[in-house]
Amino acid sequence: MTAPSERATVRRSERSAYDPVTIYSILDEALIAHVGFIRQGTPVVLPMLHARIGDRLLLHGSPASSLTRSLKQDPSVCVTVTIFDGLVLARSAFNSSANYRSVVVFGQAERITDLAGRAAALDAFTDKVMPGRRPHIRPNHEDELKQTAVFEVPLDEASAKIRSGPPHDEDEDYELPIWAGVIPAALVWGEPEPDPENLDGVVMPDHLEHFRT
Repeated sequence: MTAPSERATVRRSERSAYDPVTIYSILDEALIAHVGFIRQGTPVVLPMLHARIGDRLLLHGSPASSLTRSLKQDPSVCVTVTIFDGLVLARSAFNSSANYRSVVVFGQAERITDLAGRAAALDAFTDKVMPGRRPHIRPNHEDELKQTAVFEVPLDEASAKIRSGPPHDEDEDYELPIWAGVIPAALVWGEPEPDPENLDGVVMPDHLEHFRT
């Protein structure tokens, strides 16, 4: 599949993917995005939570944040996400690597101004980060929606880059008596810690049980 633009082209074509299924799956699994933008002539990259509705990537923050103020002047952004899948230990340091899945998105961030659109976007954030949580919490107040800036970035200029599998050594290095292989990595949740201010008798709901696995 052809890259959507020159700047979105992955130079190592054997690791590239441009299809929406691959790109969306990585964006949906990754928890943290790094958002690059220009602030007063200086490039800045900030980590933040993200979400997705269809072919739009969602970002949010305070209306007074540097991101919000900067995007008013220049809405151009570069958003990246990475899922680290493991260390790849080759028979030389040069050929050692990492397994990962990543996405880079280029685009123009457009602010969502209507309250209904902001509400839907913030619901998407909750559903992504805390699946099953919304029925157990109060809805956002209108004032809270007004106090949150939400942006959407089209995903029509995005690319994925993926490395998986064992190390790739020089032919002669396979004869060396050196252990090589992959050490997998994965995100592991800890035991939920209740808020000391919880009311007596309030128990952890079932939808949080998946954090224990």
